[in-house]
Amino acid sequence: SPMSPYAVTKIACEQYCSVYNSIYNLPTTSLRYFNIYGPRQDPSSQYASVIPNFITAAYCDKSPTIYGDGEQSRDFTFVADAVQANLKAALSAKADGQVVNVATGHRTTVNELAQEIIKQVGSDVKPLHVAPRVGEIMHSLADISRAQKLMDYEPQYTLEKGLEETVEYFKNEYYTR
Repeated sequence: SPMSPYAVTKIACEQYCSVYNSIYNLPTTSLRYFNIYGPRQDPSSQYASVIPNFITAAYCDKSPTIYGDGEQSRDFTFVADAVQANLKAALSAKADGQVVNVATGHRTTVNELAQEIIKQVGSDVKPLHVAPRVGEIMHSLADISRAQKLMDYEPQYTLEKGLEETVEYFKNEYYTR
């Protein structure tokens, strides 16, 4: 039951893939990505995720902005795990015609995320809480059992490990020149 025009377009694309698979025997797998992050994200992009924004704020000794109380949670997925899922989907006939979640299966609050990033950056800034965004969902957590079963997908990165690589990239790319 999509709750936004964006969600409707995603489901329509998944349906197209499924139909092409069943009618024309075209191997397709629809991957639903959950909060992908990693090195090379542009923190100034309007599409940048919360992670490059928090890293940038912490390196600049500015408070990362958290919308609402920060207890909303997400399933943050490191980009290398998304790449792994793409490769496995392309090679798995069992996944043809299916819709599969690409995530870790673990929930992290925005407050926990901010604290981990601040710690890894080595800053002592405190997050700034502002009014919540209208329409933002409180919790997002993926069930990855279908990806595990159909594609032998297993996330290789914990949030801490993925953030280490991401923070290191931002440090070297933007903050040690």
